[in-house]
Amino acid sequence: MAVGELVLPEFNLIKGLRIGTASAGIKKQGRKDLVIFELAEGSTTAGVFTLNAFCAAPVQVAREHLQTTAPRYWVINTGNANAGTGALGLVAAKQTCAAVAELTEVTAQAVLPFSTGVIGEPLPMQRLVEALPQALATLSEAGWADAATGIMTTDTLPKGATASCIINGEKVVLSGVAKGAGMIKPNMATMLGFIATDATIAQPLLKQLLKEATDQSFNRITIDGDTSTNDSCMLVATSQSANISAEDLVAVAAFRDCLVSLMQTLALSIVRDGEGATKFVTIHVEQAASSAEALEAAFTVAHSPLVKTALYASDANWGRILAAVGRARGLENLDVNGVTVYLGDVLLVEQGGRAASYTEVAGAAVMKQEEITLRIQLGRGQIQETVWTCDFSHDYVSINADYRS
Repeated sequence: MAVGELVLPEFNLIKGLRIGTASAGIKKQGRKDLVIFELAEGSTTAGVFTLNAFCAAPVQVAREHLQTTAPRYWVINTGNANAGTGALGLVAAKQTCAAVAELTEVTAQAVLPFSTGVIGEPLPMQRLVEALPQALATLSEAGWADAATGIMTTDTLPKGATASCIINGEKVVLSGVAKGAGMIKPNMATMLGFIATDATIAQPLLKQLLKEATDQSFNRITIDGDTSTNDSCMLVATSQSANISAEDLVAVAAFRDCLVSLMQTLALSIVRDGEGATKFVTIHVEQAASSAEALEAAFTVAHSPLVKTALYASDANWGRILAAVGRARGLENLDVNGVTVYLGDVLLVEQGGRAASYTEVAGAAVMKQEEITLRIQLGRGQIQETVWTCDFSHDYVSINADYRS
């Protein structure tokens, strides 16, 4: 189960967007595994995608289509990633688009495909195509909760967020869903994320805002250090409310803050629901010389199997944290005597060793908590960054050992 409480919100409905969900039986019979988003004509769309060289066929097709026309439909299947499937995978992704296009009377290029699930297996096209009419028949502005469930794989709970802000006296609303629990170290976005706003935003500005928000949310989380072949995060502006222009810096800042908050909520939900997670961990790196070295130090600690297993065991083995910081790339000439480490409010390390005030009792008390904060001060500058992660438990191994069964 997830660390902390994950409850779907009462979603703001986005005028100009409808969502339908169906059961195609792609991996398991009877579960929702096919989702369609219908975007109003005149909407603008931006996306960020995985940088994994073995990116899935739907990622390749979605990127290509996004460059050629304004999308009208997103179609998402779970249970099969359609990745590592070669030329046949590309054919399947394009057939998916063509099938949706035929049913909705748009061009195939106006459809973006997304898949998630097992890598290396052919997409069962007959089952997917046969379920498309069912998904289209359920299109509704109120389809967010079903979509959050319909895009899940090893997630234990659906993930969603909603927000609003005032732009030039007019209310602007946002809603979004995401999925992810394992193979999480995004190199652009989350495993799958779909976000919508009713604002009017030109595509270049929308793309910029999505990239900036992604860097402050999904690109700051990690569960196991693995970047998926299928990572995709989409943002659509349906052009039904306030116009946000690049020249209106106040409006842009207000919308950006709202978008970042929503995307951080989604990103942190993924960490809380990490496969087998029992601890939610915030890693603050402070006093760095640059953002790059702060993030490198934070991610090196977050990815360390020794740190993650100590967290699971509630073992205040602070030497593992020091070892991880010490091997982080880019920290040339690190003065270890200037490094300070806090576990919660407990001072662990100063002057190159254990703090004189530290006691095992105090450290163990913090490690037993479900939510833990590590604060690492490098003593090299004024830059700070934050990364969120979780522990490694026996269940993580079991989930991934049994994933294809």
